Amino acid sequence: MPVVLLPQARIDFDQSFDWYAKRSAETADRFAQAVENAFTRIAAQPDQFVAVDKRHRACPVVRFPFRVVYRVERNCILVVAVVHAKRRPNYWKDRTRF
Repeated sequence: MPVVLLPQARIDFDQSFDWYAKRSAETADRFAQAVENAFTRIAAQPDQFVAVDKRHRACPVVRFPFRVVYRVERNCILVVAVVHAKRRPNYWKDRTRF
């Protein structure tokens, strides 16, 4: 199934990428690759990651303090947020629309 990001999830990613890029282009690139790897792992086995509520699961982003929060829809895997694991971890809970 394809992995599709909500617009808000894209903003989450972009803001975090920009934060890393201001400090190190190399680290920003590693962050982007780590998030892409998380998407690949989710697409391969979407049920393997921990459930955070009745509809959503969270995949850790390796080597970064982030999680990809997603849910399995009929036609796709919908990424709801790319969230920092320690800062405002539940701010995405009102994102219900595709």
